[in-house]
Amino acid sequence: MSSPFFNLAGKVAFITGTSRGLGQHFARALAQAGADIAMSSRDASKLDGFRKEIEALGRRTCAVALDVREGASIKAAVAEVERQLGRIDILVNNAGCNIRKPALEVTWEDWNTILDTNLRGTFFTAQAVAPGMIARGYGRIINIGSVTCVAGYAGLAPYGASRGGVKQLTMSLADDWGRHGVTVNCLAPGWFKTAQNAVLYEQKEWVEYLCDRIPLKRPGAADDLAGPVVFLASEESRYVTGQTLLVDGGISTGATRATVAPPKA
Repeated sequence: MSSPFFNLAGKVAFITGTSRGLGQHFARALAQAGADIAMSSRDASKLDGFRKEIEALGRRTCAVALDVREGASIKAAVAEVERQLGRIDILVNNAGCNIRKPALEVTWEDWNTILDTNLRGTFFTAQAVAPGMIARGYGRIINIGSVTCVAGYAGLAPYGASRGGVKQLTMSLADDWGRHGVTVNCLAPGWFKTAQNAVLYEQKEWVEYLCDRIPLKRPGAADDLAGPVVFLASEESRYVTGQTLLVDGGISTGATRATVAPPKA
């Protein structure tokens, strides 16, 4: 007997930035919970293999080209998803980018690339999807943030600013659209290995340093995000909106050792 909880059967989820990394993990988790999946990439042909994987689960799919830095691209992608799958019940605003540089080396172009993708793109994708949700009186919008929305890291000034903006944007949209049955939340992963940061994980000393700062003593694994994203997409989160859910192993607690030596086990 299947569980009545966290069942997304009959729902349509649109996940942006699905050509690799966490976007695929989010889409896979939602599909396994029963949702049909719309996926996107700047080059839709890169989604062919992943689309077949999701269809093998018995789900309907569509794949669209989307560049969240372009308003026309956002509108066209949302319209095409709605044409093919009928509607969008769940939006996962995942498309994002990062450029790691010391603050004094960040260029005007670096700043615009990061903010246009991570913050402006998130807002205008939500804005394009929201009218359909409002008309139906139901919607789940999940903006993907980061632990950098609550903590500062050297070398990540524009990225942290963009993710902090996503956190504030989430609260504003939750207040704007809550009366229409649309919840808006931010899912904020901690340190997970992705294509954007893979080079860091090649350095043993850095990984040891990172793990020492994380109370659970390990970086995140992709499966750690499956339950949270399904929860925020489901009916079980109906009274949760405007919130930032940190999935970070506890690193946002500060994790500063306040004793001479760690306590013995």
